[in-house]
Amino acid sequence: MIELFKHILELDFDWLFSNYGTAIYVVLFMIIFIETGVVAMPFLPGDSLLFTAGLFCKSGHMDIFILLPLLFIAAVIGDNSNYWIGRKIGFSVFTYKIRGRQLVKKEYLDQTELFFQKNGTKAIIMARFVPLVRTFAPFAAGVGKMNYKTFFIFDVLGGFLWVFSLTIAGYLLGEITWIREHIDLVCLGIILISTLPILFKLITKKKNQ
Repeated sequence: MIELFKHILELDFDWLFSNYGTAIYVVLFMIIFIETGVVAMPFLPGDSLLFTAGLFCKSGHMDIFILLPLLFIAAVIGDNSNYWIGRKIGFSVFTYKIRGRQLVKKEYLDQTELFFQKNGTKAIIMARFVPLVRTFAPFAAGVGKMNYKTFFIFDVLGGFLWVFSLTIAGYLLGEITWIREHIDLVCLGIILISTLPILFKLITKKKNQ
């Protein structure tokens, strides 16, 4: 399991495919589900993983017409699971500890709540493209008891835009030789762009202190 997570974090699709074959679809489904559905797992590489998966489809290792709906379903189920965890468990999740360390950091939820206050319900869509916030947004919506019908509609739309845009981008740009040969740099770029909103807020916060 540790070896699997190591290669997932490294986006080593060649290793995943050689070890899991067509079961790679199940592995990718679980990664997207866990990142969006388990509030304690915000560190998984969602954006770059979707892009790389699209790139891998272009090489013929996977079928994009199977992958797209599969990952979309994983993203929606994950967010909805997270919503109901927040709704049922609420703030008590912050009392859980593993080896003396807090399982879920409250500051992540605080950042997500500020994100909601600034952007309203459309934050559910926008959060899909922001690491950490993506994981905590459905949980915060559940804790705040947001109307489930409203949450579900915006969540489905956000999940569709997130999965389809990044995966198709990887698929289309897979034709560019430089991108295929420098996928590690491309993924770092995606991570950097994804985290810019968080970095900007941190810098702004420090300036205002």
